[in-house]
Amino acid sequence: MLTKKQLDLLDFINKRLARDGVPPSFDEMKEHLDLRSKSGIHRLITALEERGFIQRLPHKARAIEILKLPESMGTSPAGFVPRVIEGGKPAAPVNSGVTELPLMGRIAAGVPIEAISHASSHVAIPASMLRTGGDHYALEVKGDSMINAGINDGDVVIIRETQTADNGDIVVALVEDHEATLKTFRRQNGAIALEAANPAYETRVIPEDKVKVQGRLVGLIRSY
Repeated sequence: MLTKKQLDLLDFINKRLARDGVPPSFDEMKEHLDLRSKSGIHRLITALEERGFIQRLPHKARAIEILKLPESMGTSPAGFVPRVIEGGKPAAPVNSGVTELPLMGRIAAGVPIEAISHASSHVAIPASMLRTGGDHYALEVKGDSMINAGINDGDVVIIRETQTADNGDIVVALVEDHEATLKTFRRQNGAIALEAANPAYETRVIPEDKVKVQGRLVGLIRSY
């Protein structure tokens, strides 16, 4: 039997995996559960892992997979397992079929680079990765500023086009109409904070009228 805090944390992780494709950070977990320190989150995570509800994936920062849910929460955990594309081979078809998305070049997960505007090629992905409502496109990640969100240099991220975002969403942000970057979005006193998921990078706080949301992360493909 799980405690209320353990249930709340498991539910929070499951919902964030379903929404974003990546688990929340320990800071976000701490804030959600109103705990004073991350040590309490570590204890809850360890307890959930010991009870077989989650597993932490080795050699991947902040990577958590949900193995099962209690009956009170349903039976379909929202997992995030990167799709693997082996070099030179097409993506394997799945029951829901595959679809091709335009690969719009590179997006910076580090120092912002020039804005993405033209498709350079196409990438085949399982149709199940797409969300209803809105067009999708793919971008290759350049840099390591989102590594603690499970997004590595060279990954391909799947983006659903949208011009709006909620706090905590991982978005493609266009800064001053010429820099595109992949960061966590937060509103902050009339400005927009673009947060990295790597302590080596500082949060950029930019006037709201200088930032345009161009899409939200919904999936990720990793090549090994």
